[in-house]
Amino acid sequence: MGAKKKGKKGAAKDAAKGTPFRELLRCPPGPVDLSGFDTAATPGAPGGKSTTRKAMAGLGERVAELQEQLYACAQAEGDERRVLLVLQGMDTSGKGGVVKHVVGELNPYGCQVKSFKAPTKEELRHDFLWRIRRALPQPGHLGVFDRSHYEDVLIARVRDLVPRRVWARRYGTINRFEERLASDDCTIVKCFLHISSEKQKDRLMARLEDPAKHWKYNPQDVEERLLWDDYQQAYATALEKCNTEAAPWYVIPSDRKWYRNYAIMKLLMEACEGLDPHWPPGDFDLDTEKARVGDS
Repeated sequence: MGAKKKGKKGAAKDAAKGTPFRELLRCPPGPVDLSGFDTAATPGAPGGKSTTRKAMAGLGERVAELQEQLYACAQAEGDERRVLLVLQGMDTSGKGGVVKHVVGELNPYGCQVKSFKAPTKEELRHDFLWRIRRALPQPGHLGVFDRSHYEDVLIARVRDLVPRRVWARRYGTINRFEERLASDDCTIVKCFLHISSEKQKDRLMARLEDPAKHWKYNPQDVEERLLWDDYQQAYATALEKCNTEAAPWYVIPSDRKWYRNYAIMKLLMEACEGLDPHWPPGDFDLDTEKARVGDS
């Protein structure tokens, strides 16, 4: 399981067997060595860049329909179910790109997107999950976290923002929090956007070379890049300790943007299909209402 390093033939063989897409990318249990995952792999893709991009159109329509059905069920029937997409990854891994190219395909009425930056003074006065709870999706909605509660075991750990004894306890707190969410009708899709150090360097340079992308560039990103190995270890620990049945991690090879977007759209489709939403029937007599509208 997971996008372990292997040839294209191996990935095609997995897809040919009819393996659920989520199983191709699910992080395996136990210790995690991120160097063993191919950041340029394309497991389960229908083909190359062109073919996969064409397939995205159909996927987008399907996920949009499922998400709208989920929203309709909540509005008409009081259905409490919702979906939370968690996006984590190093700078330039494509969290914003996923929001634009994947979530952007869906009806905005049923989506909630939240980007978590450095905590505000008010947020720091509360426990680290306080701001997360306030941003959870409402029933029928797809919630998207661009960064999340995992920042509190990633940058907080790497930058020594809190003592080790504090961040070390947070893995268990996160697991209990996510288990409660899952039992409260929230389907959690956690995606680690995994890129190589070389690809990150290329993308940072591309931002500097294109004036239209200067607004995306933050000099602090270079400081964080110098701590690459520390962040890789922090991510590996988070993936190992918080990879539960209630909220498993998916490792998304993200060197290829087109595959990254396809993979996450596919995961969302499987998650929504698993909920089996429907179009709620109207609470009126159809023939009567047709006659009334015709006579109006």
